[in-house]
Amino acid sequence: MSRYLGPLCKVSRRFGLDLESKSRDIKTKCNFNTPPGQHASKNTKQSDFGKQLHAKQALKYKYGLTEKQFYRFYNLAVKQPGPTGEALIKLLESRLDNLVFRSGFAATRKEARQMVSHKHVMVDDHLCNIPSFLVQEGQKISLVERAAKHIRVLNAVNNSSQDLEVDWLEVSETTKESVFKRYPDRDELSTDINENLVVELYSK
Repeated sequence: MSRYLGPLCKVSRRFGLDLESKSRDIKTKCNFNTPPGQHASKNTKQSDFGKQLHAKQALKYKYGLTEKQFYRFYNLAVKQPGPTGEALIKLLESRLDNLVFRSGFAATRKEARQMVSHKHVMVDDHLCNIPSFLVQEGQKISLVERAAKHIRVLNAVNNSSQDLEVDWLEVSETTKESVFKRYPDRDELSTDINENLVVELYSK
């Protein structure tokens, strides 16, 4: 299974994203608000292509995808009704590993991906070990019994940050289940992504 295995702190600093942890009490040692390099400057001027590439790379690493995987999601988004950028974000948000992370069952998307791959996650009471599985509206996500009692899952649930709580997921911390109620609207998602630049890059 293809995935990025390099240093997360370096990538976090490059794109200004916290890729190591999103838990309230688990503090990352990486200062992701500081650009990489000893004498790095935030005032470096970028070309239009550079801005588009930066936006694409940031979005790709945010959801833990390779280039091939990300481009596949873009091609799926092109076929969806409405703006391609918004369709792309909605598809990425509906990935099973992302929803496990959003539900607070894992501290990071990387950890959520591992849980799915190791057959700890079920969709509508059926085991699913495909992190890129696209969950449909109304489907239930739950953990197998042994995973629901695992110390890392319990810690993730207890330390889950309030900024991960979203209206399109109905989460039960007691039963370790969540329901994907609907696709999120664009104004409900993070403003640190610019999907329009990604579309501009790929549409050239």
